[in-house]
Amino acid sequence: MHTNIAVVTGASSGIGRACAHALVAQGWTTICVGRDAQKLQDTIAALPSEYRGLAQAMQCDVTDPDAVQALFDDVYKRYGHLDLLFNNAGINQRVATPDEVSAVEWRNVLATNLDSAFYCLSHAFRIMRAQSPQGGRIINNGSISAHVPRPSSISYAASKAAVTGLTRGAALDGRPFNIAVGQIDVGNVASAMTEKMASGVLQADGSVRAEARMEMSSVAKTFMAMVNLPLDANIFQVTVMATGMPYVGRG
Repeated sequence: MHTNIAVVTGASSGIGRACAHALVAQGWTTICVGRDAQKLQDTIAALPSEYRGLAQAMQCDVTDPDAVQALFDDVYKRYGHLDLLFNNAGINQRVATPDEVSAVEWRNVLATNLDSAFYCLSHAFRIMRAQSPQGGRIINNGSISAHVPRPSSISYAASKAAVTGLTRGAALDGRPFNIAVGQIDVGNVASAMTEKMASGVLQADGSVRAEARMEMSSVAKTFMAMVNLPLDANIFQVTVMATGMPYVGRG
């Protein structure tokens, strides 16, 4: 019997943890990847006891290409195939205009949000192309900032716009090998990263206003809608966002 195998990066908190939990709840063997071993164990401990055996923690710095190769080699050695990669690991940047962003800050955001996504995608692609039956699904976590950036967030916006290019290129290259590549763009989900939105964040017109947020479960449900399609169908790009957030329109 085929066991579904998934790798979720950035699984120690937020969207990664919620989506890893959603996969496990549907019977997926889920490899939870992150830098902090204790937080990964917390992700697994937060599952109902009957599901914990389906979640495996693998500590990895996904900005390190050698570590990423070792991670995917280990996954293949253990399970013999890979059905899903969720490229979720990412960081934000401090509020800063382009002249205030140092080269080190720029490289850190690009390394975490873009380079790591490519490293993971390339090794997942390698496994999915070679395995039998051929194919699999790769989902990249983009952002609505790729389309409409926030003020003073140039490195984050650039990294997420590049992730969209990564998704498009990989979707095209995956077509002959039954590898479906899609992207989920999330706007204002309630998490530790967005707590400041409830009290007020900088707007394009220079004002500071509170913004609506949505429940994390809405992201997990959207993600699983992508996962549950057969490989001959693909949600190429989807946006899930708080209904009341200032995204569509002016201001």
